[in-house]
Amino acid sequence: MHPQVEALVYWRDPKKSGIVFGGVMVVLLSLTFFSFISVVANLSLLALAATFCFRVYKSVQQVIQKTSDGHPFKEILEMDLALPAEKVRTTSDLAVTHINAVVSELRRLFLVEDFVDSIKFGFCLWMLTYLGSWFNGMTLIILGVVGLFTLPKVYETNKVVIDEKIALVSGKINEITAKVKAAIPIGKKAEEKKEQ
Repeated sequence: MHPQVEALVYWRDPKKSGIVFGGVMVVLLSLTFFSFISVVANLSLLALAATFCFRVYKSVQQVIQKTSDGHPFKEILEMDLALPAEKVRTTSDLAVTHINAVVSELRRLFLVEDFVDSIKFGFCLWMLTYLGSWFNGMTLIILGVVGLFTLPKVYETNKVVIDEKIALVSGKINEITAKVKAAIPIGKKAEEKKEQ
């Protein structure tokens, strides 16, 4: 994880984390009630009004105090915002690698290369149908953002207890998977092919 993202998620600087979390939640909650275009237009209008007022304030202040500080956003205006071509190439190569891995895994699951894995995948899809009937997509995104800003900190403070419980659950799941694979003869054939 990128160090700046990690610092935000683990609340190393509560002010920055609070601002980012609050800003993201305002945008997401706005999107639940208004269209995407309305939210973007209104937030852009708010930003433009704020920068315009600040610019006018600084200009009036310079006239009254008879100073020549220049443009208040000079540093930001002089920043280089061009995307480096090498960084874009690296990111797109990484994205293509991940997309290919996902497509390959989905092909394996949908075409039932391994019975047990496809059954687990089917069960997950079946659970998602219930999840989809209970929540809409925006609610899930909001819950994901809240989880992103709370679960890492909870895990960090209760790591020992959580690791014990995860090991216990993982052991039970592996035990059940082994029993199912032993009971299904097709699962044994796929396993034998992998060993060869």
